[in-house]
Amino acid sequence: MNPPCGRCSKPVYPTEKINCLDKYWHKGCFSCEVCKMALSMTNYKGFEKKPYCSMHYPKTSFTIVTDTPENLRLKQQTMLNSQALYKEDFEKNKGKGFSVVVDTPEMQRVKKTQDQISNIKYHEEFEKSKVRSDAPPPENRQDYDEQPSKTERYNQPAGKICPSAVAPPSGGKRYQAMYSYAATEADEVSLQEGDLILDVEPIDEGWVFGCNQRTGQRGMLPANYVRPV
Repeated sequence: MNPPCGRCSKPVYPTEKINCLDKYWHKGCFSCEVCKMALSMTNYKGFEKKPYCSMHYPKTSFTIVTDTPENLRLKQQTMLNSQALYKEDFEKNKGKGFSVVVDTPEMQRVKKTQDQISNIKYHEEFEKSKVRSDAPPPENRQDYDEQPSKTERYNQPAGKICPSAVAPPSGGKRYQAMYSYAATEADEVSLQEGDLILDVEPIDEGWVFGCNQRTGQRGMLPANYVRPV
């Protein structure tokens, strides 16, 4: 029995039969759905089991989904499910005191930068508050007022600025600070390791009088914190 034509539904005989798009066609019926141009097996394009020419072949395009009541219901249901999952995860992590952060390369770079800044600040604070642990304690100073014969030869009071950073013309001794020292009295001079002390004169056992070249202050300082140069 001869099959029907896909266009006119009449029987298709073997001499004029075209088998294409899962159908049988008469040669005259195998034409474009739009312009009715005759097609062949080499120039047709099929869409939904119908032949088209290249000019009228349907183009696929995006469709806009309208906010129908059903779509709105599905959207609301999706939001509720997302909120339920978020709340469930929140309850699981509640009380742990931290949140899991993915260790991405960017997070690693930020963490490394923060560590470097912390180290720099730590070293700065450490240098500011650094006190040499090997520095000997200054010897107990005697009352400075008990030695008028020693102090009368100093015309400048403690803390007065030296007029020059070089050694005075009197040819006083030059000493260098071996340790840092923080003054505890108004007539004492603070030291930092390496400071040059000018015009040094001994006062009593364990204490000397001199001028700190770096700060320009004159006053008393512990003898065991400095050495001659």
